[in-house]
Amino acid sequence: MTATAQMLDTYPRDLGHVDRAKLQRCIEACVTRAVLEACAQVCQSCGDICTEHSSMHEHCRVCAESCRTCEQASRDLISSLG
Repeated sequence: MTATAQMLDTYPRDLGHVDRAKLQRCIEACVTRAVLEACAQVCQSCGDICTEHSSMHEHCRVCAESCRTCEQASRDLISSLG
C-alpha cells in the first residue's frame, strides 16, 4: 500500500462522492510529474554551468554529461506519463 493510499484510507473526514482510487492516482501522478520536472530543471542548470567549465576541467565535462543524461531521462519519463 502506498503512502497516499494509507493517508486517504485513514483520513477522518468524509470525502463526499470523490472516488478515492481516482484521487489517489491523480495525487501520485501529479507528485511524480512535479519531482521529475524539478529534477530535469536542476540537471539542465547544473549541466549548463558545468559545460561552461568543461574545456578547463575534466570533472566538469563528466558532470555536464551526467547532468544531460539525467535531464533527458527525466524528460523522457515525463513525456511517457501522458
